[in-house]
Amino acid sequence: MSARASLPHSRLRSSGGTPIVGTVTRGTTNPNRLRRMDRWIAATHGAELRRADDPVAVDLGYGASPWTAVELLGRLRAVAPRARVVGVEIEPARVAAAKPYEREGLDFRHGGFEIPVAARPLLIRAANVLRQYDENEVAAVWERLCARLAPGGLLVEGTCDEIGRRHVWVALGAEGPRTVTFATRLGSLEHPSDLAERLPKALIHRNVPGEPVHAFLRDFDRAWAAAAPYASYGARQRWIRAVRDLTADWPVTDSVTRWRQGEVTVTWGALAPAA
Repeated sequence: MSARASLPHSRLRSSGGTPIVGTVTRGTTNPNRLRRMDRWIAATHGAELRRADDPVAVDLGYGASPWTAVELLGRLRAVAPRARVVGVEIEPARVAAAKPYEREGLDFRHGGFEIPVAARPLLIRAANVLRQYDENEVAAVWERLCARLAPGGLLVEGTCDEIGRRHVWVALGAEGPRTVTFATRLGSLEHPSDLAERLPKALIHRNVPGEPVHAFLRDFDRAWAAAAPYASYGARQRWIRAVRDLTADWPVTDSVTRWRQGEVTVTWGALAPAA
């Protein structure tokens, strides 16, 4: 994974004088917004967190309120009781506002993509952070963040709507992007392609004819339409049937256990932007 652009630098510096990498985001957040991403992380990365001597997770760019970091700690500790969460924010006032919520296993620090934590984290979650950046800046950010991971660590970067009904994220390891996960509240879904508006920055401008992600969403809509008879058993059964049909042509990596949650995960290589 090679950087295609230099990383954006703010004019801010940490309390120790270190330059902070990144720019201030809008900071919009809501309680329970990232539940789908958290649920997936706990299920797929929980074993790695349990095995670690010091399982540190970073909630990067948690926003104007600390809710997502507070919730991440609770969800990770349900599967890895020794997990610690560090909330990292580039806006100093947001860090100051979050400080009263610190407790054992949870603290907040001023910083950006440089990830100002002593221990290399086993998880970095960056939700709704890269939306304001240019597409050609994404690879550099991914590379910088992945380089900070501990061995076996995971970067999860993606986008969701304001109340967390629709979410798409990329999972990356030290070697680069691995998978793309689509997750939705099934009762709110008319077509799987409704998720296109929540594609992460690396893909959102690629939802056009000739690009793999466009072909995937087109095929998903067709499978969803073909599965319409299953709607009488509920949206979950229709989703499961549609995903089963997708597996004939697309490298779906998960199983019905995750599909029941309104999720489907596909290898990054199948959806990566065309050269």
